Amino acid sequence: MSTTTANDQDAGAVLPVLLPEHARLPAVAPPSHHDADRHPALVYLASLAPGTRRTMRQSLDVVAATLTGGRADHLTLPWGQLRYQHTAAVRAALAERYKAGTANKVLAAVRGTLKAAWRLGLMDAETYHRAADVGAVRGGSLPAGRELAAGELRALIDACAADPSPAGVRDAAIIALLYGAGLRRAEAVRLDVAHLDLETGTLTVRGKGNKTALAYARGAARDVLRAWAMRRGPEPGAFLLPVTQRGQVVYRRSPRGLAAEVPARLSEHAVYLRLRTRAREAGVRPFSPHDFRRTFAGDLLDAGADISTVQQLLRHASVVTTAKYDRRGERAKRDAADLLHFPHARFR
Repeated sequence: MSTTTANDQDAGAVLPVLLPEHARLPAVAPPSHHDADRHPALVYLASLAPGTRRTMRQSLDVVAATLTGGRADHLTLPWGQLRYQHTAAVRAALAERYKAGTANKVLAAVRGTLKAAWRLGLMDAETYHRAADVGAVRGGSLPAGRELAAGELRALIDACAADPSPAGVRDAAIIALLYGAGLRRAEAVRLDVAHLDLETGTLTVRGKGNKTALAYARGAARDVLRAWAMRRGPEPGAFLLPVTQRGQVVYRRSPRGLAAEVPARLSEHAVYLRLRTRAREAGVRPFSPHDFRRTFAGDLLDAGADISTVQQLLRHASVVTTAKYDRRGERAKRDAADLLHFPHARFR
């Protein structure tokens, strides 16, 4: 059992920002309990819905690590010292590395934190408006959503199986959750060991709006989850855990600026990075984690599953959303029309 800190192949990314050393920001001491209501990042995060808070906190961690060369997180970056050159550099790095939606989500978190810093009196109005005045990222380097072919799925699993370290079976378990059970990336990383019944393949999932529902991983997908559970061990906590470069499963970690250890959990961004690595190893062209869910829905509909059942498995509020994944096209519509038995009659 490892209590390794963030020296981890899955740790939060530091983006390549072209700032000279003297222009980088220093890390500061984390806020005390009494200062939490004066900390701009905490004030901003407290204004968000619980389901959004984790994602935006991770976004702020990436920005903080980037602007300090990996020495700070959202608690220890001096947000009141950000200037336009910092936010412009972050925007440029995001535009280079991520598709527009992801980049703009991170920038929205930065703007929200800067606004909190201004309202708390940590920067004047002109400095705030200059720092926040970075445009949205347009376009992106990643392709639009697509479906993965059966051969691509096979190649990804084979790439995981070729890795003898715990990361190999852990990454296969990620694919089993996203494709085999149709989970969203956020739902997968929120799963705790207690949420899985691996005898029946039943998963208790906390989805959008903090709503709880059941999902199912059957057959080979359940077998992969069982294999990771055996490798992971019985320690309670997050089901998906970081793995160090030395192959140690990380159960607890020490965040920068905090003395106490906290339970480890694989982040959404780490899932993206791990899948990108496996795609490169497997020779599979780029895709997003959500494309597994898209493929899950399309494959079920192609196999003849009722669209209302697929809607329930995807936990969509409306079947209209599920219908967007229906790729059966005109051929399926013609075949369906042939199923009707219109009464025969002779006319003179």
